[in-house]
Amino acid sequence: MTSGHDIAFHGRVGTAIVWLSRLRRIVRLGFRSLWLHRLRSLLTVLGIVFGVCSVIAMLAVGEGASHEAQEQIRRLGSNNVIVRSLKPPEEQKASTNRSYVAEYGLTYQDVSCIRATIPGVTIIMPGRLIRSYVYRLGRRVDAEVVGTVPWYPEMHDHHVAQGRFFTQDEFDINQNVCVLGARMADDLFPIDMPVGQNVRVGGNYYRVIGVMEPDAKPVEGTSPDQQTSEGSSQAAATDRMFIPLTTAKSWFGEVLIKRRSGSFEAERVELHEATIRVNQQEDVIETSAIISEILGRTHKKKDYEIVVPLRLLQQAERTKQIFNIVLGSIAAISLLVGGIGIMNIMLASVTERTREIGIRRALGAKRRDIVIQFLIETVILSGAGGLIGVVLGIAIPFGIAYFADMVTIVTFWSPMIAFSISALVGVVFGIYPAFRAANMDPVEALRHE
Repeated sequence: MTSGHDIAFHGRVGTAIVWLSRLRRIVRLGFRSLWLHRLRSLLTVLGIVFGVCSVIAMLAVGEGASHEAQEQIRRLGSNNVIVRSLKPPEEQKASTNRSYVAEYGLTYQDVSCIRATIPGVTIIMPGRLIRSYVYRLGRRVDAEVVGTVPWYPEMHDHHVAQGRFFTQDEFDINQNVCVLGARMADDLFPIDMPVGQNVRVGGNYYRVIGVMEPDAKPVEGTSPDQQTSEGSSQAAATDRMFIPLTTAKSWFGEVLIKRRSGSFEAERVELHEATIRVNQQEDVIETSAIISEILGRTHKKKDYEIVVPLRLLQQAERTKQIFNIVLGSIAAISLLVGGIGIMNIMLASVTERTREIGIRRALGAKRRDIVIQFLIETVILSGAGGLIGVVLGIAIPFGIAYFADMVTIVTFWSPMIAFSISALVGVVFGIYPAFRAANMDPVEALRHE
């Protein structure tokens, strides 16, 4: 004997089956109606396609640019404070005099004072830059010879691809060894393996013991001076030759003489840069302020600058957020225009199908059936446009990365959000035409010609 619960359950199942059957019939009718006006439906869909495509592609380009900038800043070290020598404007004017030696920048005493004064400092990496020609047989490269310390790769997350970096023992005895930048190694050794070979700078020969890994592009917004300073974006490191700081001091002395295209310039700079690593990241900003105060007491002129990568990273993240909001807003306008196009076409469709709506109402169709029919048609249009837009939006960033050599990143959420918005646009802009069709007077609709 069948219980009341079973009867109710079978009744609900039967109702669901009837609803699914009606929904399938309405969807089929919607596809047939759109297919009868293929060109009009295609042109309507294009607005959604371009909107979704632009949302994904623009966010991918913005995400890639932001990621690249942030990676370069991270390579400077979020726990680091970088102090660079900076030639004052008055020194630049006076250096045109052949008898004048410009004297500015960081000193070894500054480094010792920072180490002794600030307890949170763990590692200090001084560096010196000498612009010179590097020779190998008949080849020559205009490069920066960087005098640095053995822990340079760890401090800047810039590692050796071939061979090794110089050791503390080689540093202590002023050994004539060097590590070449990636591009510089290719220019000087197009065929041979550079490790174990010799290169010449001036009258001194240096044995190549390693080659650095290739570097990425410079950080947006860095000045040319920053990009050629040690420990900056590393962009110029491919044309650099790394030697022990003690060797650089021994062979090049304190006064650097630059001769280029008939010009002559002499300057006395003990250190071009010092990178200070702080124990705790939360102490980085405070430590940079202390360093600025210490240098302000010992330097009469502003011949240095302090760069805090952590602050640059925070600015880059804020810029990324603003960039994404701007790009998303521009792309959202495209979706809005596409939605207006859908509403316009559906209103025209309602006018064209007035007699059809009257016949359906006369045969027993309810208002909700008419609403569902027109909403399904708009959702089909926007959904199809959204799917095509997602495919194009994912393909375009790959094309940009391949042909323009730019970093693009398609995040997991951007196609999902773009498609969801396109479907929502279809529903929102299809509600008014659907209710307008459903609220027609059946008698008046049947009289419509």
